[in-house]
Amino acid sequence: MAQTVTIDELQIEVYEDRAAMGAAAGKAAADKLRELLALQEEVRVIFAAAPSQNEVLAYLRDESGIDWSRVRAFHMDEYIGLPASAPQRFSSFLERGLFQHVPFKAVHLINSADSAEVECARYGALLDEAPIDIVCLGIGENGHIAFNDPGVADFEDPFTIKSAELDLACRQQQVNDGCFDALDDVPTHALTLTIPTLFAGRYLFCTVPGPTKRKAMEALRKGPVDPDMPASILRKHPACRLFTDREAYGNE
Repeated sequence: MAQTVTIDELQIEVYEDRAAMGAAAGKAAADKLRELLALQEEVRVIFAAAPSQNEVLAYLRDESGIDWSRVRAFHMDEYIGLPASAPQRFSSFLERGLFQHVPFKAVHLINSADSAEVECARYGALLDEAPIDIVCLGIGENGHIAFNDPGVADFEDPFTIKSAELDLACRQQQVNDGCFDALDDVPTHALTLTIPTLFAGRYLFCTVPGPTKRKAMEALRKGPVDPDMPASILRKHPACRLFTDREAYGNE
């Protein structure tokens, strides 16, 4: 049984271990997908690409009863400067974890090989064609959502997607997560969906496991809603469920 905590508008569900957390988050997202597909012709979903999402992606790709042929998929960020074949690319991560396993209506990938200006215009136009129904996201060790790090995050950002410089803590997390061997291997810039783009999703499912996220979770719960803690904006979303485990939340 999960411990449930509500802070402002945000519902936090604390599970004893990562497996239970992932199964609960995956089930919640799958249930919402089925619910929306029963009401509308197409569902638009943004996915995060990070190890924190592994259990959710595994649940979704194994779940029955979802008509993926009516689901349009997006992802929320992509490194600038990695070759198309690099396994660390977020599009590659999601291809392996979900996209190649189920028959989506369409999968829209960020092409960071093009100029940032051109790609932001193209991808932003795709996102702006219709409302986003579901966002599956995580929170970084520094509190980022997508690549909206402290110092980059803007709760009133006028852009849909933009180029961002990654801070040191964000880049180090990519090494901590095992995605890169060394800090010097991690790109310094990425294209990222902005906070207003993510916040505009009708339903948000946020998954935050592990001890390296405890500092961010504490700041999210106890600090102010402020761009210096980008994920704190989730406390103001009318329909965000945050799934975490005891290692990330602590024993409070």
